[in-house]
Amino acid sequence: MIRVDSVWHHYGIRPVLKDVSFTVETGELVVILGPNGTGKSTLLGCLGGILSPIRGSIAFHGVNRRESVEGEREIRKRVAYLPDDAWMPRDVTGREYLIAIGRLYGVDDFRAFEHVNRLLALFHLGTKQDALIGGYSTGQRKKLALAGTLIAETPYLLLDEPFSGGLDPAGIQAVKKVLKKLADDQGITVVITTPVPEIIEELADRVVVLRDGSVVAYETPAGIKQLAGESRLDDALTRLMYPETMDGIDQYMRDEHSEQGESR
Repeated sequence: MIRVDSVWHHYGIRPVLKDVSFTVETGELVVILGPNGTGKSTLLGCLGGILSPIRGSIAFHGVNRRESVEGEREIRKRVAYLPDDAWMPRDVTGREYLIAIGRLYGVDDFRAFEHVNRLLALFHLGTKQDALIGGYSTGQRKKLALAGTLIAETPYLLLDEPFSGGLDPAGIQAVKKVLKKLADDQGITVVITTPVPEIIEELADRVVVLRDGSVVAYETPAGIKQLAGESRLDDALTRLMYPETMDGIDQYMRDEHSEQGESR
């Protein structure tokens, strides 16, 4: 499992994360959600190990990140982290890139060769496999970056905005199906960020809702709707993340109803 315990982080100006705590069970698919600038990518960066919390701790399978060289090395073997705008080399081919990542994570070459073929087919990159990455479109680079995360074959996947970055409808559908199957059938633990309620309701076992750097809810999609008193997930999430927006809508509708009543 992943355990986030009282995590605080800042960039020298003001707190970005404030006493964030939650636990992700093995095989869960958890979505981190919140308004822009509320700490989603910072939190995922702390989970991924590229950032170290100012306070608090993050543990994978009982081992704290950055507590020891040996422990951190073991975690890095088991975690694949993909930032929203991942750097990629431009002077190697897509196939070479994927094979290199497989080797980095200790995947057997012959297994990697076969898996690369399946990933290239999945993301419709077969015609680009031997072309330099510098010639890929934005969407093709996003697909290749996602394929690079999957080729690592790790038990933990951390993906920042996997459905953005020019991904086409076929790519979005492929990522949704693969992530859900990995979590449900293989017990892979997946944590992602995404702002799209439809994707959240379809995929998420639980949702971390951030507002102003703090966790305001950690529930199943059904639990989120019940907590907010809404029948639709998008309305429930809006009420939790932007309460002033929903209050404004409610007030507007009450005023409209009142004016209609007076006109009669």
